Amino acid sequence: QVQLVESGGGLVQAGGSLRLSCAASGISGTIFSGMGWYRQAPGKQRELVASITLRGSTNYANYADAVKGRYTISRDNAKNTLSLQMNSLKPEDTAVYYCNFSPPVPAYWGQGTQVTVSS
Repeated sequence: QVQLVESGGGLVQAGGSLRLSCAASGISGTIFSGMGWYRQAPGKQRELVASITLRGSTNYANYADAVKGRYTISRDNAKNTLSLQMNSLKPEDTAVYYCNFSPPVPAYWGQGTQVTVSS
């Protein structure tokens, strides 16, 4: 059974940093190729903020324009973990952050982790 568990959220002042982690279990490396971080702010649709795809031995990362240059996605294939380093946080980054495959699998949405950025 696939399980994705996010952690690392919290309350931070604008300009601060947080590092989110996602522990994946019940999956194999063959379907672990594309992973992503998503977020959902109150009253808004869930959106993809960063994705990382493994092709051969190289990871390729993509970012939403709103976070480009501030967020860095990374993965540890050996440990089946996904991370998101978030720097220069802004109040508009406030949301619940989720990890999932990219494209996402609806059945695998977890509880997410709340990130709140105060101004």
